[in-house]
Amino acid sequence: MKKNLLSIIILALLIVNLVFSTVIMISVTSTNKKTAAVIGDIATVLNLELASGEADKNLPEVSIDDTAVYDIEEQMTIPLKKGADGKDHFALVSVTLVMNMKDEDYKAYGEGEALAGKESLIKGLIVEAFGDYTMEQIQADNGDAVRADILSRIQTMFDSKFIYKVTFRDIIEQ
Repeated sequence: MKKNLLSIIILALLIVNLVFSTVIMISVTSTNKKTAAVIGDIATVLNLELASGEADKNLPEVSIDDTAVYDIEEQMTIPLKKGADGKDHFALVSVTLVMNMKDEDYKAYGEGEALAGKESLIKGLIVEAFGDYTMEQIQADNGDAVRADILSRIQTMFDSKFIYKVTFRDIIEQ
């Protein structure tokens, strides 16, 4: 009789343990889903890319040893296109051009003072490109459209793709 009573108590405790474990798992899983949803919403608001590597798919494969950079030293204050609010907005930006040293046009345009001699023309293209966008458009895609537009204009100017990427060291819109 004592063995049966002991077995019934053990079985009852086992069932209680199973119920508590189920309740804990359900509450932890639902909390985890809610936390993941909140993080996803925050990332959407901040316009972060959750899928890594999609932004750089169109870039050519250039090793770091074959890459040269040209920094436009001075920060540029550029007027932006008027947005929905009708106010004047400006971008304060520092631009870097990334070049492929293995490209055949690099020797003609990218080495030495050749690119420095064209810096004022490049600055003009950058100002023109920024002037086509509103502050809201630039903020919506973190400036990717402006970068692509600037790159396209510079590649058209040189009639070459030795400059394969444009980056912003600093960008402030106001």
